[in-house]
Amino acid sequence: MKNRLKVERAEQNLSQADLADRIGVSRQTINSIETGRYVPSTILSLKLAQVFGKSVEHIFTLEETD
Repeated sequence: MKNRLKVERAEQNLSQADLADRIGVSRQTINSIETGRYVPSTILSLKLAQVFGKSVEHIFTLEETD
């Protein structure tokens, strides 16, 4: 799964820690999502989308499989 978290954070001038505080997770969780090591739950994905005012589909996209 690909995501635009880093781009969205940059557009709103948010650090990983700022974003983590807003949604109630650790900075390490945000880092793990951004680097693709962790796929967030539906609830966490919805919280992230709400912070950015975007749809979940705008922030997260499935990678093409062969």
